[in-house]
Amino acid sequence: MKLLTVNFLTCAVKVCKSSAASFPLHFQDAEVEQREMDYNPTFLSNILPRLEWDAIVTVAAELGFTNVPATKPDGNPETEEEQQVMRDLHTLLLETEVVEGKMVCGNCGHEYKIKEGIANFLLPNHLGTPRDVVSSKP
Repeated sequence: MKLLTVNFLTCAVKVCKSSAASFPLHFQDAEVEQREMDYNPTFLSNILPRLEWDAIVTVAAELGFTNVPATKPDGNPETEEEQQVMRDLHTLLLETEVVEGKMVCGNCGHEYKIKEGIANFLLPNHLGTPRDVVSSKP
């Protein structure tokens, strides 16, 4: 699971839908890998406005990545330093993957296990929305 993905996930438990504490989900016991890919500044510039920056900073710090800027870059690097920040963000958001571990909701504490890079968001019946009872046809 790429770190970018976490910025679009929230707790699936029904009571957490209205709680600000259910986002972002927090990693625990995370095994992280880096998988190199081609640098794509256009994609990065286009995705930056859609990101909840405070969540990115929080999740990155929890995983030990402390070089994330406190303020969101504008996506149009002009100096060499700004270009390096964009490359570092590319590495963090697109090349960094959590392959094992779990994500935990800050509101209810529900744990979503991650196995082989895939998070399991299936909820037990008592935590999900009850399904409508389907009547049988005569």
